[in-house]
Formats: sequence, structure tokens, C-alpha cells
Amino acid sequence: METGPAHAPLVLVLAGAGYGQQAPLLWWSAAVTRQADCELIAPAWTVDDAARADPVGFVTQHVETALGGRRPDLVIAKSFGCFALPWAVANDVPGVWLTPVLTDDVVRDALAAVGVAHVAVGGSADPMWQPGRVARTEARLVTVDGADHALEVPGDWRRSQRLQADVLDIVDRAVRAAL
Repeated sequence: METGPAHAPLVLVLAGAGYGQQAPLLWWSAAVTRQADCELIAPAWTVDDAARADPVGFVTQHVETALGGRRPDLVIAKSFGCFALPWAVANDVPGVWLTPVLTDDVVRDALAAVGVAHVAVGGSADPMWQPGRVARTEARLVTVDGADHALEVPGDWRRSQRLQADVLDIVDRAVRAAL
């Protein structure tokens, strides 16, 4: 866990199951957060069979433990971390949801319930990104053309890097909105 000034906005960054805090999108999201002088909380976890059996409960427990009763100003989550969507809805916390698992009813229903302060991003080559199934949401839904679940274009690191830079611009705008 990293902390900043006591008065700084609080940003919660949540990893995926196999996409940790050191992976490009989350590493750079943390850098954006720190450079904006926000406080960063990025809990570490290991996703095991029990976590997969109750992903919402698992993520919620880790979020509440990491926050210690505090309320973040923004959540940035990747894939499995997007199981925090029901928690974010219940606590009125805006988020940037990177590759949410829209094949899961709970995640999809929670994303459908959020307001305009949320943005969800997925790749057109990711079978878990099904934005048409959450058409009634007020969140901004962004589809990255050709990108897979890691928001990368297989076999094209240069294009992947450019596309991820565009995604990080979305993160930057959300962090600045939290200031």
C-alpha cells in the first residue's frame, strides 16, 4: 500500500486475477495517480478457487480491509477487480473499469446501474467484453478495436502500446475529475 498527503484524493487500484499491479495498465494507472498527488491504495491478492467461487465477496472483503472504513474518490479496476462494481454502486464511488467481465450477470447488472461518472473499457477481440448487453447504462463504454482481454493487439506491440496510451488518457481524465 502506498500513501500520499492526508488531504489528497484517494484512488483504489484493483488487479485482475492474472493481471497484477506490475502489469502495464495498472502500473501506469498508479503512476498517473501518484503524479496527480492522489493517495493510492492498491491491495494485493491471490485469486484461488475460493475467490473464484465468490468473486464479489472476495473483492469486497479485500477492498473494505484495504480501505479501513475510508471511502475512495475513484476506483480503477482490471478484469477480476471489476467484481468491485456492486460495492462501488452501493457506495457511490465512480470508477474506470478496465475489461470488466460482462459475461457475469452481477458485473453486467452493476455496470448497468452506474451513472455518468463511470467508464468501462474493453477490447473488440475480448469475448468477455459484451457492451451490447449493458445498453441501458449511463457509463461511457469504450471499445478498443482489435484489442484482447489485456487490451493488447496480439503480435503488434507498437499498436498495443499506442492503444494502451489512449486507455491511460481515459484513466488520467478520471483521476483529474476526482481532484
